[in-house]
Amino acid sequence: MIGQLRYRDLRVVIMLMAFMLLISCAPKARIPTSHLDTPEHHFATGMKLLEQEKFGDAQRSFELALELAPGYSNAHAGVGLVKAHQADYKNGLAAMDKAWGYAGKAEEKLFIHVGYIRIHTLSRAYCMQVGVVCKRENKDWLDISRGEFEKAILIDPASSAAHYYMGLCYKTALDVVQAGQMFSKVLELRKDYISEADQQWNLMQKIQRAMPGSITGKQIAFVERITRADAAALFMEELKIDTLYKKRTPKTFDTSFKDPEKAAMKPKTSARPADIAKHPLKADIDGIIEIGVRGLETYPDGLFRPGDLIERASYAMMIEDILIKVSGDNALATRFIGTTSPFPDLRSDLPYFNAVMVVTTRQIMGAKNITTGEFVPMGPVEGVDALLIIRKIREELKF
Repeated sequence: MIGQLRYRDLRVVIMLMAFMLLISCAPKARIPTSHLDTPEHHFATGMKLLEQEKFGDAQRSFELALELAPGYSNAHAGVGLVKAHQADYKNGLAAMDKAWGYAGKAEEKLFIHVGYIRIHTLSRAYCMQVGVVCKRENKDWLDISRGEFEKAILIDPASSAAHYYMGLCYKTALDVVQAGQMFSKVLELRKDYISEADQQWNLMQKIQRAMPGSITGKQIAFVERITRADAAALFMEELKIDTLYKKRTPKTFDTSFKDPEKAAMKPKTSARPADIAKHPLKADIDGIIEIGVRGLETYPDGLFRPGDLIERASYAMMIEDILIKVSGDNALATRFIGTTSPFPDLRSDLPYFNAVMVVTTRQIMGAKNITTGEFVPMGPVEGVDALLIIRKIREELKF
């Protein structure tokens, strides 16, 4: 009897010690120092900083929230979003999983479902940007995101956040129709993300009008600033400039005398730029170099610099060169020299003035700022605008 009591006492002592050890290891909540030192306030601040892309400051705000409430689900989810925006998708998803473990309220679960969509979208966008298959990328990312979206709207069918971020998800998947429907729903709900959804919806409409025919064209349609490599790909894959030149450029025949010995010698092949050897658009760049388009030549140092950004004035000069070669009208190159500029930000003595006038008088390009009438020659060329310009060229040439 005494031995049995001693055994029970020992078991109770062990259990108490284990409980005390568990308590001592658990994170202790920090005592607030002011009336604004609350988990909710720090979380709201963190989300604002996240939108401003101040990721370090956002991380600190979420950590302050967790110091006060270690089990605060939204703050853990916020940490996950910060990690994902810094391309740390593995830890981003881990933080989101941790947030789910603490989630109790329906709105907390809704926030996490949307968070999963955001992380998978960011991960996929990163992989597309770097042009490689990421090991951390789940091949079923789109299906997983759809599943999270369905769970989110079961909680709140009128969630603007769920529809908006699912729209961005479809946009990343290059599904213009589905993305447009999601952004349209946000506008219909008239709650949050109105201006963002309106901008994205307008972009989807422009892309549908541009009708890119190639996968590369669809990808470039979404970029905010095209590069020299992008321009080469658009001319080769969307305008099909090689076929266009063959059909439209008059054939020339050299009937002059040639030395038989020299004629038998193999022509020297020009070296290709070293900086495009491993570029994903190498074939398109090679094609453009072979054909020759003003503004997309190899630089004197032998490089192509595929990542250099294209400005509106440069793009106008490229289009002018294509029109001259296709039409055979060399007078286009000087047609507007000496005329008065209709644009307040464009002098008539600038080297690209004639090119701008050629493309604008044909309504292939237009003023960037409709209110002021400015052309903005040094402004960027958006992917969708580059595609729309190519479509107008095809329409004018009936090609």
